[in-house]
Amino acid sequence: MENQKYVIVDLETTGHSPKEGDRMIQIAMVIMKNWEVEKTFTTFIHPGRTIPLFIQDLTNISDQDVKDALPFESYAEEIYEILQDAVFVAHNADFDLSFLQSEFERAGLPRWKGKKIDTVELSKILFPMALGYKLADLASELNIPLNNAHRADDDAMATALLFKKCWEEMLSLPIPTIEQLHKQSFKLKSNISHLLFQALQVKRKTIENESDYIYYQQFALKKKAIKSAEKDLKGSYPNSTEEKVELLSKHFPKFEKRQEQFQMMDAIWETYQAKKEIMIEASTGIGKTLGYLLPSIIYAKQRGKKICISTYTSYLLEQILYKEIPKIEKVLGIKVNVSLLKGMQNYIDLELFEQLIQQDGHSYDETLTILQIIVWLSKTNTGDLSELNLSGGGQLFVEKIRKKNRNHQNSFDFFEKAIKESLESDIIVTNHAMLLADLVRIEPIFQSIDGWVIDEAHQFVQAAIQRDQIMFSYAQWKYLFGQIGISSDSGLFQAFRKAAIQTGRVSEQLFFQLEKSFATTLERIERAMQTLAISIQNQKPPLLDYKQTAFLKDLSLNMPLLKDVSRTLQKWIDLAEYVSNQVRQDVEELPKKNKLLLERWDYWIRELKIKLAEWDELFFVKSNQFAVWVEIDKRHIPGSLRIYKKPIEITETVDVLFNNLRKNAGVIWTSGTLTIPNNERFIAKQLGIADNVPILKLEAPQNYYGGAKGYIVSDMPDIQGVSQSDYIESVAAAVTQIIQTIEGRCFVLFTSQDMLKRTVELIQEAELLNDYLLFAQGVTSGSRMRLLKSFQKFHRSVLFGTNSFWEGVDVPGEDLSAVIIVRLPFSSPDEPTFKAKATMLTEKGQNAFTDLSLPEAILRFKQGFGRLIRSSKDKGVFIVLDRRIETKSYGKEFIKALPNIKIEKLPLQHMVKDLQHWYNNKGEEGKQVDNN
Repeated sequence: MENQKYVIVDLETTGHSPKEGDRMIQIAMVIMKNWEVEKTFTTFIHPGRTIPLFIQDLTNISDQDVKDALPFESYAEEIYEILQDAVFVAHNADFDLSFLQSEFERAGLPRWKGKKIDTVELSKILFPMALGYKLADLASELNIPLNNAHRADDDAMATALLFKKCWEEMLSLPIPTIEQLHKQSFKLKSNISHLLFQALQVKRKTIENESDYIYYQQFALKKKAIKSAEKDLKGSYPNSTEEKVELLSKHFPKFEKRQEQFQMMDAIWETYQAKKEIMIEASTGIGKTLGYLLPSIIYAKQRGKKICISTYTSYLLEQILYKEIPKIEKVLGIKVNVSLLKGMQNYIDLELFEQLIQQDGHSYDETLTILQIIVWLSKTNTGDLSELNLSGGGQLFVEKIRKKNRNHQNSFDFFEKAIKESLESDIIVTNHAMLLADLVRIEPIFQSIDGWVIDEAHQFVQAAIQRDQIMFSYAQWKYLFGQIGISSDSGLFQAFRKAAIQTGRVSEQLFFQLEKSFATTLERIERAMQTLAISIQNQKPPLLDYKQTAFLKDLSLNMPLLKDVSRTLQKWIDLAEYVSNQVRQDVEELPKKNKLLLERWDYWIRELKIKLAEWDELFFVKSNQFAVWVEIDKRHIPGSLRIYKKPIEITETVDVLFNNLRKNAGVIWTSGTLTIPNNERFIAKQLGIADNVPILKLEAPQNYYGGAKGYIVSDMPDIQGVSQSDYIESVAAAVTQIIQTIEGRCFVLFTSQDMLKRTVELIQEAELLNDYLLFAQGVTSGSRMRLLKSFQKFHRSVLFGTNSFWEGVDVPGEDLSAVIIVRLPFSSPDEPTFKAKATMLTEKGQNAFTDLSLPEAILRFKQGFGRLIRSSKDKGVFIVLDRRIETKSYGKEFIKALPNIKIEKLPLQHMVKDLQHWYNNKGEEGKQVDNN
């Protein structure tokens, strides 16, 4: 609708509840017509009360700012008039509009009536891959000016510009995408449907450029860009140091010659030629990724061969694809044919998605997710679901549309496209999980590979464990059974019952049997879970905290009851499949709605088959190579019950996989941490790599770590001599002082999620770091990578992380000034997998501490330090709060694992003073070199 008036509103208030006496302190309104700002209205408002300090900190609006302002009643009629005949727009419109309505009511005015649009909701739909949906996040990502976040005038203008960006983005979408969005949009919380209708009217008057899209059913999919013609590789592998320097410095003006990097290149080149195997530990500063990419790409291009690079983290995988390989292309003057290949379940199943969106009864979260996916399909090149930024409810929906079965005939299938591309590639980039999946794949994918680089090699152990593990969740089972919906008249069971009986092939009596069998299965599962829960609670001594864990072998199991569950569930599956097969005989004659019901019915049968196989594997397949344990939260019994089964050793898995691969290819295992002092082959043994496979250790020159300094805080309490609460108080105090001294840019690394959470809560309660943005893993919402990117955006920020932040994240330059180690990263002795491994070692006559616990902790410690110095120009401090590093005999092993940097042992106050001096004299950092 042309000339539609939009009023974009932002409020600053003393709190969230007008009923509790919270009041407005500032309002800003931007009036927009024809997508241009016509005028603005902004004013401070006297709240009639003191502004809370945390609101003053957040908004930078003080009591002094509002002392001469008038109360809301003085502006109410003018504000009400501005909103007449307008669409109300705000970022989180529910809050702003409801607060404003309360103020109108208090001022004696009627409730405002009109349409509203929430730019949070709208942005989620139109920018489904955005880093975050806070106004500051979107402003940063979309280049919208926002100088003073949480000031109403700046926020309102930024929201207006965001709203306009959303409109432009909407018009950039193909017509079928907008049509699908409009069709699905009526369950949204704000009136986005009228905006979509307006966009359709505009788009239908323009000539649509069809060439950018292909179409599957009602969805527009982004057409893959045609690859440019490849150039031939000129020249050969640069054997000498001089040739390497000449080649690389020509394209990288600030290139630093690193003899160790060249040594790595030569070792890899020789390994490919001889089809042998090598392990290469390349510390930070070697330039490991460039070190293996250059020889790999030259070898692939020269020989017409294929090299596969496997990583563990998505971060490194993306870095290789989008940052490092383009560098090599520039150096060699060629185009590398590279493909990304992940495990099947990373990709969307378009058929399943198409079936699911045609069903009725979607929740709000599901509707929003459907809209996000429809837009994403018009943008994604890969179909990789990890690109989406979804809410918790959205993640549940996504689990239903992950690809689980191959379909060779579907030319729109993203997974099949990825495999096809990999067959034509010089370089395949994949992850460890995908590589391990080849063990059980009917048609192996990785057959014609001439060279392998297993980067983040130490994590191949964890990937192999994850591949073979099983997790039973009682809550997940209940959810799955709920999807069948026998007890609900509107559920799948009753709807499918009606459709099946209409065919005349299935009787009411058969559905009565199905219903009875289903109820019996549920009753027996619930009894089995109650029995298990009672058994674990009877363990002695009882645990004091809410979580209780016990090995399955130590519990009194009611085996007949567990077998009854298996039998009754199998009986139900057999009956359900029989019904499905009867209905399928007339599938061509079924109405479309009934075909969809049949597809849903078959989908949930497949899911229950998987669960039944897991049940039998957990309870009836015995193996000394696996640890099986049960966990419950005593506050939620039996709903919280989970059973885990994890392998203790994975050497056999690696052997089976690589025995075939080694026959025809060179294999390179590489990582920044493959060895530890006094136990060089710790990782090699875990991977089952033969003793005659050499380990090449490459360390950066000493001057690389010239900007690093270490501290051990000598007056922290003994972690084993005080209560956890006392230790956490000391940690919170120390962390607060360190952060205030260096003004943020700091990682604080924990080994326990509980300790992290309690420390962060204590710091927040003290309100001493209110000027800093605190990002805490498991507390702040978002994935690990989203937390990291958010952390890097702000100068005064701190990231609190657990295990996954000890490694695999790259924060170069001034983005990271300090890493604080809260406690030495030993595994908990009660962690079931560790406990099972330790027991196995003890039974073999080995020492579980020196042969397992200590090596694992030292590796993590090395990885923690590796976050700090990412180039020779970096400066940073590594601070250890755990005094065991100086009081225990094994402490020197940790220090020996670090590069030869200066480490001082000082009381906290002396360290803070020394740190202040170091920070004030950091000086100008140089730019990073190009061969990192």
